[in-house]
Amino acid sequence: MTTPSTQTLSAEGPVLPQTMRANILKSQGDMAMETLPLPQLDADQVLVQVAAVGVCGSDVHYYEHGRIGPYVVDHPLILGHELSGRIAAVGSAVDPARIGQRVAVEPQRPCRTCKQCKAGRYNLCPDIEFYATPPIDGAFAEYVTIQSDFAYDIPDSVSDEAAALIEPLSVGLWACERAEIKPGSRVLIAGAGPIGIIAAQAARAFGAAEIYISDIAEDRLAFALEHGATHALNARTDTAEGLDVDAFIDASGAPQAVRSGIKAVAPAGRVILVGLGADDVELPVSYIQNREIWLSGVFRYTNTWPLAIQLIADGKVDLDILVTGKFALAESEQALKAGKQPGQLKAVVYPGR
Repeated sequence: MTTPSTQTLSAEGPVLPQTMRANILKSQGDMAMETLPLPQLDADQVLVQVAAVGVCGSDVHYYEHGRIGPYVVDHPLILGHELSGRIAAVGSAVDPARIGQRVAVEPQRPCRTCKQCKAGRYNLCPDIEFYATPPIDGAFAEYVTIQSDFAYDIPDSVSDEAAALIEPLSVGLWACERAEIKPGSRVLIAGAGPIGIIAAQAARAFGAAEIYISDIAEDRLAFALEHGATHALNARTDTAEGLDVDAFIDASGAPQAVRSGIKAVAPAGRVILVGLGADDVELPVSYIQNREIWLSGVFRYTNTWPLAIQLIADGKVDLDILVTGKFALAESEQALKAGKQPGQLKAVVYPGR
């Protein structure tokens, strides 16, 4: 993340430019290319030359609506938080041997000293800085900075695209951890978009025996069956109620899907809310009480990158199959609009092109 501190680079490594290109959200629905100074490095940070950036639904929401809940775009903002790249320079406290390494970036900076951080829940840090969440700039740019330990080395077998999509995979892994999915589990997932399909692959990697996925789009359901799910439900015609699954993960944000999914959960089962929907949703409280169902939201993730990298390298998760659109940095606005086109799952921006 860009900080106002004095740049302290290692003496080793390539000569760096003084400026970089970035595609900036100027205001709601208005993107523009600009030339900016190269980000400054803290002593414990690395400078990453960005290779690939996945487009997230939150990026689209900021572009279309200018806000998500309390986070308002009231100043120009660089979007993008799903990224990979190569380390181009390091701060004075970082081993210069890291220069040149390909990395996947965990796009956040917790304070590391608050109660939540010390309890290991750094995703709940009240002072966390997260890429592309106002006022913190993101990765639709040629370079970014991040603390060195949040830039994870990736093997050559992992593509730039897959490394960038470790961020949404981390959401799926965290949801599965919160849902306590284990070998033999039966799982229902609402929503066969990128997060739903990623959650299905994560559940399979965790050993789930049956993975139901629901959506209104038959093409997405067919794709999900090829890549993680074992059963498909058309949300218009099929009911999930009564399945008695061990866990329900909502990746749709649709109120009806949430209510129906809860009623598909067995006694003492778990409900995990991932999808962004309305701030307030009516829930079947008596059903939750009578069955002692455990319900939780998901807010990002904690310590998921090492597992994610291993799952990709071992072939247990395939993220490359999600990429359906590729765009240059100057085409970031088109990338943000690509998800509304038929057959599109995941758009990726390449700042170096």
